Amino acid sequence: MQLHRSFPAQATSSRVLAIGNFDGLHLGHRALLERLTATGRQHGLPPAVMTFEPHPRELFTPEQAPARLTSLREKLALLESCGIEEVYLLHFSRKLAGLTAEDFIERVLVHGLGVRHLIIGDDFRFGKGRAGDFAMLQSAGQRHGFGVEAMHTIEINGERVSSSAVRDALGAGDLEHAARLLGRPYSIAGRVVHGDKIGRKLGFPTANIQLKRKRVALTGVFAATVSGIDKRFLPGAASLGVRPTLGAGLRPVLEVHLFDFDREIYGSHVTVHLLHKLRDEARYDSFEALTAQIARDVQCTQDYFAGKQLG
Repeated sequence: MQLHRSFPAQATSSRVLAIGNFDGLHLGHRALLERLTATGRQHGLPPAVMTFEPHPRELFTPEQAPARLTSLREKLALLESCGIEEVYLLHFSRKLAGLTAEDFIERVLVHGLGVRHLIIGDDFRFGKGRAGDFAMLQSAGQRHGFGVEAMHTIEINGERVSSSAVRDALGAGDLEHAARLLGRPYSIAGRVVHGDKIGRKLGFPTANIQLKRKRVALTGVFAATVSGIDKRFLPGAASLGVRPTLGAGLRPVLEVHLFDFDREIYGSHVTVHLLHKLRDEARYDSFEALTAQIARDVQCTQDYFAGKQLG
C-alpha cells in the first residue's frame, strides 16, 4: 500500500476514492471499503482512501475531541488489510479547513487525484463551513465525469454502527458488543518497552505496551490475548489506565501479564486484543492489597479462558 502525505497538483492516473476518518475501521467502514474495492476492480483502477490527521475535532475543539479508537499506524494497517492500495493522508489544518467545497472538488478530487468514482458515508460534509454535501458532489460529478455514491447506514439489531457507538460500548465496559460493531475484538497495538518493573516485584511480570495516544476509549482490567510474538495468540490479564495505587500520573499505561511466559520481548511490536472486562480500576491502600487483587484478576482471567479456543 502506498502512503501519500499530500496530493499532486495534476494527477497522472485515475483512481476510485473513499473519504473519511475511518477511526476504528468498524463494520460500516468495512462495508464501504468492500464496495470501493469492488468498484476499483470494475473500473480497473486502484482503490484509494483519503483520511485526515489530526482528527478535525482535535483541531477545532481539542477538549471535546473523542478518544481515538485506533492509532494512525493501526488505521493504516487495517486499511491495507481491506485491500486499499493508496492512502492520501492529508494534514488537517485551518488552511485545509478553509478550502471552499468548490475548490476541494476542483483542486483535490478532479485535478489532484483524477477521481473516477467517489464513495462517501451518508452523513459526509466537506469544505469551508461544511457547505459541501452529496448533492454538490453529484452535480460536480456530472460536469467532470466521475460517479458518486453514498453508503447507507449499517445496522446491527437496530443500532447504527458508528465510531461513537463503539466508544459507547467500550466506555460501558461491554467488550463483546464493541466486538460485534467492529467485526473483531477491540485491540491496541504498540511496541513492548521497559517499564518500572513493579509487576515483576509483585510476582506478576508484565509486558508494557507503548501507547502513542493521550486518551484511551476505556480503562480497567481485562481478559486479553496478545498476537505478534508467536504464531499463536497468548492469553493474559491486561490492565489499561492510570494505575491509581501507584500514583503514576494521568498518562494511561497498558500492561499485560502473560500466562506461563518468561521470554524477553522488549522491542517487539504486538497487538493486545481486549476480550472481556473484569473490573474497573481501583486504588488500594497497600501493595499487599494490590497483589492480592492481581492474583484474583489472574484467576478470573484463567477461568474465562478455560475451555476456550484461542485464535
